Amino acid sequence: MSRSSDKGVRVLFTSAGRRVELLRAFKQAFETLNLPGEIAVTDANPLAAALQVADHTEIVPRLDHPDYAAVLTDLCRRRHIDVVFPLIDPDVPVLAAMSDKLAASGTQVATVPPASVETVQDKWLTLRLFRELSLPTPKSWLPKEAMPEARAYPLFIKPRTGSSSAKTFVVRNAEELSFFQKYVPQPIVQEFLPGPEVTSDVICDTRGHVMSVISRRRIEVRSGEVMKGVTCVDPVIIDSCCRIAKALQAKGPITVQGLYRDDVFHFTEVNARLGGGVPLAIAAGAKVAEWLLASAVGLPLDLPALGSYEVGVFLTRFDQSFFLRTEPNGTLQGRHL
Repeated sequence: MSRSSDKGVRVLFTSAGRRVELLRAFKQAFETLNLPGEIAVTDANPLAAALQVADHTEIVPRLDHPDYAAVLTDLCRRRHIDVVFPLIDPDVPVLAAMSDKLAASGTQVATVPPASVETVQDKWLTLRLFRELSLPTPKSWLPKEAMPEARAYPLFIKPRTGSSSAKTFVVRNAEELSFFQKYVPQPIVQEFLPGPEVTSDVICDTRGHVMSVISRRRIEVRSGEVMKGVTCVDPVIIDSCCRIAKALQAKGPITVQGLYRDDVFHFTEVNARLGGGVPLAIAAGAKVAEWLLASAVGLPLDLPALGSYEVGVFLTRFDQSFFLRTEPNGTLQGRHL
């Protein structure tokens, strides 16, 4: 779906949370492209910071609420939304399931199609995809399978369908493994890879063509989101990310994650959304927001060769605050130092 560029483009970010940097990057992209449009965001929390920088905001029910799909569909219809970008992993299956209904009213969901959702949500199935593509992966086990020998420790355990690094642990011995297999929901056990850990922002257009792959080494992470990182490049990772995006039929951004053991990169996960560290990709010269907006309206793109971004650009994050007061009508009025 694309519309005439003189009508602009209206984008919606769901579960916008703390993604202020991202919204500011899209606002700048609108100006750079001289493109009219609107940035709308939703969140279930009226104190979500990103609500303070969007053009239009709406508080919506939580994802598991029975009215969520109807509320979001109505919002897209009323605001004439062209593209919806999910910003957290739990949004992906919900929005993918709604994609046909939203498309009927002119709204495209920028993620993987419904047929690929289970593959990206279930880390065991993700590993299966990587192996089908002959990509290196960590040795992995499910609880019902034969467990590794003592010499295999340390190991790493995580939920098959987890997000934001919740309930992920390093396991040092059989006693810890026995405990965490009961504590972690639907666990997957893997060999512990020393790293470094690398996340790649894979930016696909509305037709599924890969526009850019930008890799960044994660130096420090908080609740699954990078706090310090640096851009890097590995031609093998770039080529592999293109193959992964094609296999998933991604139409929109995804992130591909993994870790090195010695000089071999092992692929571990895919997130079918804009990564939290994508502002680093933008700082390194990847015009992510501009490319996604231009793709949405069918503007011609002059894309650089894959891998042609600045390497060695560091990201270091800090917290910033909005201060809100309740107005007489009950609305929150934002203030910012």
